[in-house]
Amino acid sequence: MENVEINNYPKIGGEPFFTAESFLPDREGISNLKFNSEGLIPAIIQERSTGQVLMMGWMNLVSLEKTIETGRTWFWSRSRQEYWCKGETSGDRQYLRAISYDCDGDTLLVVVDQEGSGACHTGAHSCFFRPLAGRVSTSGG
Repeated sequence: MENVEINNYPKIGGEPFFTAESFLPDREGISNLKFNSEGLIPAIIQERSTGQVLMMGWMNLVSLEKTIETGRTWFWSRSRQEYWCKGETSGDRQYLRAISYDCDGDTLLVVVDQEGSGACHTGAHSCFFRPLAGRVSTSGG
């Protein structure tokens, strides 16, 4: 990965969302990840300020590295067979705060600051707005 100039990145709430120290990739951690047979891993996107799950997208190694390198979320579109950066079309950008992986190494949790109206292509703040069972709290966004 090349060095990334961070001085030009925007600030969220006056705080830089990206610092060189916070996003040095953990190569050992990356080697522990278990990508599926298509080379993909699910990435759960969570809003830092509310804790709300915003969306799920698929990442491969390249999109994961692009996310770490740029401080923006990048995904692999299975239907279009191309990379996409969240918010490039809609303006509803996500700024990386942290990435962790689960105990099995087969799912990522990506914590972001969400900019704009939200993460869902429907215009909803979260893609998870349709209850299936129980009660879903709509507070926090």
